[in-house]
Amino acid sequence: MKNRLSGGLVYSTDSGRMCPACRQAMARCTCRQGKAVPASDGIVRVSRETRGRGGKSVTVIKGVPLAEPALLQLGKQLKAACGSGGTVKDGVIEVQGDHLATLIELLKKQGWTVKQSGG
Repeated sequence: MKNRLSGGLVYSTDSGRMCPACRQAMARCTCRQGKAVPASDGIVRVSRETRGRGGKSVTVIKGVPLAEPALLQLGKQLKAACGSGGTVKDGVIEVQGDHLATLIELLKKQGWTVKQSGG
């Protein structure tokens, strides 16, 4: 049995990027527009991780109750404030490097309830 999500068209010269789930152009994608904001207890958790990254430190932010476009924008602001790269995927913001204290202060200034998670 072939896995439906493996393979398939991901980019078209006519339409650009394609959604892997509904196989439509990202501009006409119907499955991502209906995504709800993830459930959260209202507390943003910030932690530092090195597992699975070759010993390199990454600051991880979880529990931000925002829709995908707003989460991408927040991730962009936080990465710019730290002067480093990172990504936003599956409702989690990852910022390269150890920026734990900086990110906690930035999120508190924006009005979020923030807790440090982990050691």
